[in-house]
Amino acid sequence: MRYTILAASIAAMHALDMSSAPFLQRPQLGAHRASMLIAQAGAVAAPPLLALPLDGFNGAVAAGEKKANMPADKIFHLGILSGAHIGFGAFLMLSIGGACPGLAATNPGLQKIVLGAFGLPFGLMMTLLSGGELFTGNTALVTMALLEGKATMGQLIKSWSASFAGNFVGSVLLAVLVFYGNTLSGGGASIAVSAAKTSLTFTQAFVRGVLCNWLVTMAVYLASFAKDTAGKMVPIWFCISAFVALGLEHSIANMFIIPLGIFSGASVSWPTFLLKNLLPVTLGNTFGGAVCVALAFCMAYGKLSKKE
Repeated sequence: MRYTILAASIAAMHALDMSSAPFLQRPQLGAHRASMLIAQAGAVAAPPLLALPLDGFNGAVAAGEKKANMPADKIFHLGILSGAHIGFGAFLMLSIGGACPGLAATNPGLQKIVLGAFGLPFGLMMTLLSGGELFTGNTALVTMALLEGKATMGQLIKSWSASFAGNFVGSVLLAVLVFYGNTLSGGGASIAVSAAKTSLTFTQAFVRGVLCNWLVTMAVYLASFAKDTAGKMVPIWFCISAFVALGLEHSIANMFIIPLGIFSGASVSWPTFLLKNLLPVTLGNTFGGAVCVALAFCMAYGKLSKKE
């Protein structure tokens, strides 16, 4: 496309040069003709900044296929980084929330907006823009590749398990660093949040996990439509802000928040965290990504839509 524009520009310049004498005699007409030729030279359609739904779906399937073919050790390595990145987002959220103790009582709506707008959107932006491996995102993208015949069940299990393990290691390691850095003034915010998250029933945690990853994987899915960084940031910010403000449950964020609460003195044990929160939330996240997003869009745009 650039070469087409360049060639048209050269042709326009040549036309201007061949008729330079009349231009000098009639400068206004010459300027008009020049502008017309330049406009014609630049009349090549600019590339769209956002893919159409079908093109975006195909791009998401291709991204899932690429993830499915990645070696397990690389997925694990990138998963550690992604777990830390999501942890940084949760860290920022807790830091802001812990600095506004009276806001929840006086203006709970504003407090939810503040918590949603700052923190986890930043963490997911770091993850996606750096090419990370996030379990919750892989539940949608790799499942799409599987349903479209671009990945095998073995590759899906490899992707999910390696990214989940890496995310857990990265999140907990960051929680250890934050605890020993004592940057949350004793971790009061993480203690309160950890207690609230582990007090949910299994059903509540599961359903909140479904709704959460429905939004998270929509952020990942829609970000793949964009052709530039700014375009990717918009769906990430809105979708992730929404799930935080709505009080939903994200397994990877909880891998940072609840261990930090445990380290800081929350009356929550590791078995309680794993069985009462992480297990149901992970199952819910998996359902939300694999069914509510991957299966749904494959039925709309993929091979499943062509079956009678």
